[in-house]
Amino acid sequence: QVHLAESGGGLVQPGGSLRLSCVAKGNIFSNYLLGWYRQAPGKKRELVAHIAWGGNIKSADFVEGRFTISRDNAKNTVDLQMSSLKLEDTAVYYCYAGVDCSGPICYRDDHWGQGTQVTVSG
Repeated sequence: QVHLAESGGGLVQPGGSLRLSCVAKGNIFSNYLLGWYRQAPGKKRELVAHIAWGGNIKSADFVEGRFTISRDNAKNTVDLQMSSLKLEDTAVYYCYAGVDCSGPICYRDDHWGQGTQVTVSG
């Protein structure tokens, strides 16, 4: 079993910064991605960024260099440093763990945190 626990959401003014952190407990193997998705009211959940064990990163276009994802494999943590936040970044942000299907072995084993609210308002 995998349990993901997020922290760090909150209210911030446009242009401000927030750091989200996620601790993954359980069987996080080297073929797992860790990352962040978000869901705004009335919209579908979308990828923000994910990072592989070896450090390969995929991020959404809207990140535009404003967000930085990092991973500590020894601690099974993934952080998202967000800066230059915009009103449209307001959403619930979910920590994610799942198999990296860019490798030779692929199967569905997705895990989600409970979500943390990020509100950009000014």
